[in-house]
Amino acid sequence: MKPFLEITAYVLPILYFVTVWLYARGFFSDERLADRLKTPFLGVTLLLHLLYFIIRTNSLHHPPITSIFELMSVLAFSIAVAYFYLETRTSVRGTGYFILNLSFFFQLLSSLFIRNELDVKPVLRSNWLGFHVTSALLGYAAIAISAVYGFLYLMLYHEIKASRFGVIYKKLPSLEVLEGLSFRATLFGFTLLTIAMILGVLWLPQAFENYSYLDSKLIGTLLIWLLYGGGLLAKRIAGWKGRKMMILSLSAFGLALFSLSIINIFFSEFHTFY
Repeated sequence: MKPFLEITAYVLPILYFVTVWLYARGFFSDERLADRLKTPFLGVTLLLHLLYFIIRTNSLHHPPITSIFELMSVLAFSIAVAYFYLETRTSVRGTGYFILNLSFFFQLLSSLFIRNELDVKPVLRSNWLGFHVTSALLGYAAIAISAVYGFLYLMLYHEIKASRFGVIYKKLPSLEVLEGLSFRATLFGFTLLTIAMILGVLWLPQAFENYSYLDSKLIGTLLIWLLYGGGLLAKRIAGWKGRKMMILSLSAFGLALFSLSIINIFFSEFHTFY
């Protein structure tokens, strides 16, 4: 199965690129064919991505969580699945281009640097770890989508303020809808990160003899959680809304990216398993 894994690893970013291109043509050029093909093509891409995970797990005898580049592939898939669900369950159709660019970016990085490791540490077989990582990555996917909606909100806000009523104004949902979507994604992501943190705290003493809750990745995750929690509390108590919440969402996502990449690769003691 190794040739399949290697070929599929390079096919997936191409498929995500084509998907993004179809969404771009539908959004910016009003191409009817691209508009009809974009959602089915995304569905096919997700099915191949899921098959890739299944075969990878069976062939290498561990879930795809042993390195940052495997995690990036799972994150790319999670973001795309979340958007696919959103598109099929709501009337919002004009934001796929912006969100799926994240899936393309993460999968591209994964495909360029991923390795097929057979020999992994026993800790990676833990069911606790599986639940922990699943909750964390779904949480990161949700806050990534929240950040995209925050970015679209700010972009549309400045377009309206400058009295520019072009394709962005015509195609994007209203400011109120974008804010509502961002808030729901933030709330969902915050809940999942909370679950992931609880599972991680319970699992850590079982997985490592010498451990510390002062690990840089744990501190980074706590800061992200506090930032989102503070924002949700400010919205509830102080009535924060609009630009304040969108800027907070983007800032917190920037910290999440830093934690997922730089801290995870260079500074963490307990989140590097390879």
